[in-house]
Amino acid sequence: MAITANPIVDNAGAKTLILGLGNVLMGDEGVGVHIVRALEKRPLPPNVECLDGGTGGFVLLEPLQNADRIILIDAAADGNPPGTVSRTTPRFSSDYPPSLTAHDIGVKDLLDAFYMQSGTRDVTLYAIAIDPHQPIRMTLSPEAARAAADAEERILIDVRFVQPAD
Repeated sequence: MAITANPIVDNAGAKTLILGLGNVLMGDEGVGVHIVRALEKRPLPPNVECLDGGTGGFVLLEPLQNADRIILIDAAADGNPPGTVSRTTPRFSSDYPPSLTAHDIGVKDLLDAFYMQSGTRDVTLYAIAIDPHQPIRMTLSPEAARAAADAEERILIDVRFVQPAD
């Protein structure tokens, strides 16, 4: 993937929320939380907030509404090989790939409520493809760990207002 140094928009004052979703007790399904926890330890612009969203729920509606820009990170059963990192800019909850656990329903409902109440926002989704058939564990598989490191670096680029070239 080539990286360009072109500014997306000069919105340095806009609040960016990085929201990691997933259940860390379910191995790779918790990759979004693992990534956001890693990002919390990195130097970030002052307008960027990281949030461990766990398995979702309507408690996340307020942080979503208070952000100008949202970066969501979640595991997905999207048909890609495990470890594939996909970056998309969905507009509706139906644009999101299927995730793997019960948090899928809560997140879809949350996103529908968010879009209905808040109109549009700059939303970027990092979906990490995982193997849905895995043992219960609190660590990531080697594929998910590599994808998490890749996504972390790509998100750091995003929050510094540069974007991947297509």
